[in-house]
Amino acid sequence: MLMHPWDTAHDEDEWRAWLSRHDFGRPSVNGPPGEPPWVQPTHFLYEPEPGPHGRVLLHPARPNPLRRALEANPEVLLNVVDDHDFAPGRWTAPEDAPPEHGTPTSYHAAVQLRCTARVVDDPAEKAALLNRQVAHFQPEGGTAPAAPGEAPFGRLLSGIRVLDLEVTGVRAESTDAGNKPREVRERVAHHLSDRDGPGDREARAHRLRRLATG
Repeated sequence: MLMHPWDTAHDEDEWRAWLSRHDFGRPSVNGPPGEPPWVQPTHFLYEPEPGPHGRVLLHPARPNPLRRALEANPEVLLNVVDDHDFAPGRWTAPEDAPPEHGTPTSYHAAVQLRCTARVVDDPAEKAALLNRQVAHFQPEGGTAPAAPGEAPFGRLLSGIRVLDLEVTGVRAESTDAGNKPREVRERVAHHLSDRDGPGDREARAHRLRRLATG
């Protein structure tokens, strides 16, 4: 992922706060020799501890090729992208230039987590980690916990593998015209509000947070 200096996260707190609002991404692993990488879109749970960068939990089905690939190489790259928008050129033109001289630009925010995977197959540990994920996505409860040998989900545990990903490195960026004057960045945020298309409100909120911090 190319990152210009003006696109990098302001600090660790910024990318952690952004990631806390996002829990769907694309973990990628090395494919077999001669094959492209394998990518699996999935929900995940990011936890800021343990370790300096935290960990990620997810649970692919047992036949998922992700699991087989990790037995050969445990390295994973989890890519999370959101708050994206397209800005027409007239939005980004310099103050002293005609609108048609502006550059049409695509913007986004992204966090890439480099991880080392541990495949969890012990039924008790697998159930405990799975229950943590369910509690994140369904904090109101209403679903019985998974427990080995107990109904209703004990018999289903053999059909999944929990991946416990230790985060070993982080790359975080936000392409939000950080190399342009503040008035241009504010103008783009204003136009996002006017356009109010799919994803524009979320993208605008992200832009305003970036403007408020630098």
